[in-house]
Amino acid sequence: MIDQKNKKKLLIKSLLFDGIGMLSMLIPGIGPFLDIVWAPVAAKKMTEMYPGTKGKWAAAIVFLEEILPYTDVLPTFTLMWCYQYLWLSRSKPIEVK
Repeated sequence: MIDQKNKKKLLIKSLLFDGIGMLSMLIPGIGPFLDIVWAPVAAKKMTEMYPGTKGKWAAAIVFLEEILPYTDVLPTFTLMWCYQYLWLSRSKPIEVK
């Protein structure tokens, strides 16, 4: 179980990494080349932040999102955080004893 402090740290990291990924859109001409460098770094960061199968899937998605043109606006890290800590926590069944 992750504590609230680590949960908040992951959210801040997610927002930061999404911001870094979006920065390349601001540099015309050079931006796509920066994405070639950032895509594998982003995938590695995603697997570090979310280990296991979910992290591997998210890493593949963030790699594609960063390498494909005009998709940098998608906040993949933040969406993964929401999936992990908002949507999954709501979908867990309540145990009846």
